[in-house]
Amino acid sequence: MTATPARTMPPGLTFSMAAATGLAVANIYYNQPMLGLIQRALPGAAAGFVPTVTQLGYALGLFLLVPLGDLLERRRLIVGQFVVLSVALGLAALAPTGAALLLGSLLVGAFATVAQQIVPMAAHVAPPAQRGAVIGKVMAGLLLGILLSRTLAGFVAQQSGWRSMFWLGVPLALFAAGLSRVKLPVSQPDRGLSYPGLIASLWHLWCDLPVLRRATLTQGLLFAAFSAFWSTLALQVQQMGYGPSVAGLFGIVGAAGVLAAPLAGHLADRRGPGAAIVAGTLLTIVGLAIAGLPLGIAGLALGCIVLDLAVQGALISHQHIIYALRPDARARLNTLFMGGMFLGGAGGSALAITAWQMMAWQAVCLLGSALAAVAFLLHMVASRRSPAGARLSR
Repeated sequence: MTATPARTMPPGLTFSMAAATGLAVANIYYNQPMLGLIQRALPGAAAGFVPTVTQLGYALGLFLLVPLGDLLERRRLIVGQFVVLSVALGLAALAPTGAALLLGSLLVGAFATVAQQIVPMAAHVAPPAQRGAVIGKVMAGLLLGILLSRTLAGFVAQQSGWRSMFWLGVPLALFAAGLSRVKLPVSQPDRGLSYPGLIASLWHLWCDLPVLRRATLTQGLLFAAFSAFWSTLALQVQQMGYGPSVAGLFGIVGAAGVLAAPLAGHLADRRGPGAAIVAGTLLTIVGLAIAGLPLGIAGLALGCIVLDLAVQGALISHQHIIYALRPDARARLNTLFMGGMFLGGAGGSALAITAWQMMAWQAVCLLGSALAAVAFLLHMVASRRSPAGARLSR
């Protein structure tokens, strides 16, 4: 997509993009604090994999839908995805069986990738002098959507049942569609591109950029640890005698992770993004260790804060690295990076369910710590072996 950056941002545009991004990404996390209620309402093993399938759908959408932003007029594409997302939420709300809910969740995840259409658009329309600040604010909206969605879903599910949350998501998605239609500017797509060419170029970018591969694998492992924690937190909170509303309140606690975005950016400017990545991997281990100790609800809350700060700080730092690799292909770099990250998240959720069934919460925390330890080792070894990667991450 080609676009001419404005000299100044139109009033309310940055806020509108941040709000739409948060409303989009929130949909893939509604199910996490409601998992206990869903499993009781829809018996069988399938219901337990709703978070996993939702994240798999998100990963598929990243690879198959997000590249369309370089081919089609982006505002129209964003509005269309929000409308289809509202339909998918309705299907999830009506699901009579666990298998039907998995199908609805797959579609919700795929079309919630509209968030990843908005983030690159923010980079295109922002004036060069404001680009970093604009992207940071839009990412803050995305992170708030991730975390506060759990609070909203936990409260709604506690009061009205889990289906009510999916129904509430329908008008929220339609509101985001209307907001995008009114506020977002019209883009000029690159008419020289074709969809098969876009998809084929993803493979070439992946093969040609080892720094991208390392960043994706490292962040994918960290997000696997992050997802292992959040996808089973509701089960642990329920075992401690609390309901889904308490599990949802952890979204407010975890919203402290939004603070990591400016902190990581500041650290990246002063010492390079590599320092924030090292800190993020180590603090992920610390956060999960705290959460796994028998410290009650307070220990879970403290571990949650540390974990979210760590993973989100590493995310911003990795984005700092990959967007510098190929400015002309940022949307496709975003597809590869975020797609790999959410595949890692889906794997972490699936492994966490198995770990929970074997040894409950302590096994989940050990699993997450092991994944973060591998991420740390991968980053350190690859940085030493790749001079180009080391220069980018210093």
